Amino acid sequence: MTATETLVAAGNRAHSHGPGSPVPLQARSERTTSYDVADFAVPNGREEDWRFTPVKALKALFADEAGTETVKVDVQAPEGVVFEPVAADTFKILKPQDRSAAVAWKHADKALAVRIPADAELSEPVHVNVESLGGRGFGHLVIEAGRHSRAIVIVDHTGAGELGTNVEISVGDGAELRMVTIQQGDGESVHLAQHDALVGRDAKLNHVAVTLGGKVVRVATNVRYAGPGGDAVLLGVYFAEAGQHQEHRLFVDHEAPHCQSHVTYKGALAGESAHSVWIGDVLIRAAAEGTDTFELNRNLILTDGARADSVPNLEIETGEIVGAGHASATGRFDDEQLFYLQARGIDEDEARRLVVSGFFNDIIGKIGVPEVAEHLHDVIEQKLARTAALTEATAAQ
Repeated sequence: MTATETLVAAGNRAHSHGPGSPVPLQARSERTTSYDVADFAVPNGREEDWRFTPVKALKALFADEAGTETVKVDVQAPEGVVFEPVAADTFKILKPQDRSAAVAWKHADKALAVRIPADAELSEPVHVNVESLGGRGFGHLVIEAGRHSRAIVIVDHTGAGELGTNVEISVGDGAELRMVTIQQGDGESVHLAQHDALVGRDAKLNHVAVTLGGKVVRVATNVRYAGPGGDAVLLGVYFAEAGQHQEHRLFVDHEAPHCQSHVTYKGALAGESAHSVWIGDVLIRAAAEGTDTFELNRNLILTDGARADSVPNLEIETGEIVGAGHASATGRFDDEQLFYLQARGIDEDEARRLVVSGFFNDIIGKIGVPEVAEHLHDVIEQKLARTAALTEATAAQ
């Protein structure tokens, strides 16, 4: 019996997401993955994986053509870290799950491999700066944390144009890796990314996604386990403004016993047509006894005209687990909090700033990289200032 047949037997049915044909029920593990671009049709927006995404803006990254611009990559790393270009198919932790990832796999000239030696404990983060120079470009990054190593890798995406990237992450047995990916492209930039991580026996991965800029950003993060005792903590912070689309898709595939995963993503939205999408899929396979997993998504709507879509999903094939759950909520400001602050002499704009800062603070505190946390606070302050100006202008009309 397939995973889909199991779900149907349990009472689940095909469902509809609006006008048109019903969306057939499909287990997350049964979706197509392939290195061949031809195995993926060009999305039209009616597919389950693309129904929230503005696909018309992504045509250039769906085209099976070489890039028109070279992506500039700069690496700053402590002594002992090896970084070098390698053939794109040297590692195959990642398997493209959609057309854009398959196109990026095919047309990225070389992969950049960043290797942390076994038993190394880095005193400073590795910085990988990826700048899109305009036009259409592709990138491929491999991060390899050797056995029992301790490291932080920060990947910062900036620039203009249209960028398709793939990131492969290998966390060796007993290693601890914190990987921070920051999306802050120009106002008209487009960035589609797939991150695939393989977490070793008794290893820990902290994957942090920070999305602050770009017109359309879509980051798909997938995690698998190479042995028991693996631990994955997936954190995300995003702030979408007028005209921005920010999308985060996660898939945690528990295929080894006694592993953990904890997902926490928080986002704020302000401005007309600001749109965020969060999809959280967790699969606990029959062999993954002793699994402990939870996923959480929270969205704060700051102005009219903004929209947040949030879809958590759990597929469980064994009852022998520690725990599994999910929670999702989208709402506006808490008027009681605003009233409490204003009653103590704090003006409305400052009160709103404090509420939003409090909303993000718990997750920013978990990022564990002071320079990233400070930068994130600064950008959120700038965005809140623009939101306050927009609200004042609207009220004056």
